Amino acid sequence: MPPELEQTLALLSSHRSVLGYLLLSRGDHVSIIRHSGVVFEGEQGKKYASVIGKMVESVQAGLEEVSMSENDGDQIRFMRIRTKRHEIMISPDERYLLAVLHDPAS
Repeated sequence: MPPELEQTLALLSSHRSVLGYLLLSRGDHVSIIRHSGVVFEGEQGKKYASVIGKMVESVQAGLEEVSMSENDGDQIRFMRIRTKRHEIMISPDERYLLAVLHDPAS
């Protein structure tokens, strides 16, 4: 893994409002490359990984549908989803998905 990515992940983990992160592979089957935080351990982490992969695919498909004639090839750069308790920030690229879960109240 590139040193810049290692440094970014360490910085994320040290932030007090961050509950954890998932670094996921992209492709037909999303898999966890690395994670941090109790919330992403075991089966719960696998559930989050699957759902995050599906959300990115769904939003990308919708974006392609509405922007077909306007901006061919438009892609998601960043997604932020806020719920009652948490906020999930997702940064996709060609090979990876980085998802960060944090407590906005902290």
